[in-house]
Amino acid sequence: MSTYILWDIDGTLIYNTPSAGALYLDSIEQVTGVRPTEPVKDPHGMTEGQLLLAILEVNGLDQGRLGDVLYQLDVLSREQHERGHVRDACIGAQAAIAAVAEGGWTNALLTGNGPNRARYKLLAAGFDPEDFDWEHSYFGHESPTRHHLTAGARSALAGHDAVIIGDTPNDGLAADSAGIPFIAVATGIYSADQLLPTSALVVVDDLESGLPAVLRAIETAATPAAEDPGLEEFGENPDVELSAAE
Repeated sequence: MSTYILWDIDGTLIYNTPSAGALYLDSIEQVTGVRPTEPVKDPHGMTEGQLLLAILEVNGLDQGRLGDVLYQLDVLSREQHERGHVRDACIGAQAAIAAVAEGGWTNALLTGNGPNRARYKLLAAGFDPEDFDWEHSYFGHESPTRHHLTAGARSALAGHDAVIIGDTPNDGLAADSAGIPFIAVATGIYSADQLLPTSALVVVDDLESGLPAVLRAIETAATPAAEDPGLEEFGENPDVELSAAE
């Protein structure tokens, strides 16, 4: 039985940036011809599919174009990557990935991003995408909520241990709904004090000073992600290969 450490990306492995949502607006504008001006309230912790659908809705745009917007987002993300876009890894994050692997656990992803966009972000921040198990990673570009995303992960990992590491209260709530233990790191927009009311096994300021506590929590509190075979509607993981067809 394997133990999968399911990492969130934005705010957990990679610092958020003020311009992080620009590609969402660009993608919608290129598909619909209209640049959204109405913001979505409290977008942090939403999946990519959930957020894009909300942006379309609050701006009175056709929600049926979500698939086209997601495709365009992949195109723009690839172009951004090819221009040499750089992101900053959260303090201690790369060492934490290495420490998890050294502990005999498996690094994987549970992120609101789509698989290709997740790969570009990791590369931009200096991570080696091959340090993660993509077959057992879970992506939110087509998930209507983060609860839906974690339910799919729980089902797929039936009989295995899993821990979710994230930076928002929504990460914790979604972990709770799937029965997966949660560890909180305060490198996103939420402080440690704001994360303490969650069910987190441990809340750390960052993955450098808090790494020993994170590793202890993983070692002592990982529990089986599920006992039943789960939900067929989640299907296979999306392809994560970068190809000319994107």
